[in-house]
Amino acid sequence: MILELADIQIQPGKQAEFDIAIVHGVKDVISQSKGFRGFKINKGIESPERYVLMIFWDTLENHTVDFRGSELFTQWRSIVGPFFASPPKVEHFELLSKSD
Repeated sequence: MILELADIQIQPGKQAEFDIAIVHGVKDVISQSKGFRGFKINKGIESPERYVLMIFWDTLENHTVDFRGSELFTQWRSIVGPFFASPPKVEHFELLSKSD
């Protein structure tokens, strides 16, 4: 399983609207993509315009090829993109270890 981690910075004062948009975008759009296995969204306490989106995929290609090359990606960006203060920083991770 692959973890996609997106570090998102939004425009100040838009948190309440973005909270609704990001949940809608993940639950109603990204979740339809091939290889999608789940997600977590965390929002900053000290930095209230910062969000960390974690999406779990079967393979790296499910995110980088299947999702990003699809109409679903276009839909996702139209929902959340207007809130971005800068492009999100996105990286992928493999699981090394976990607690029981």
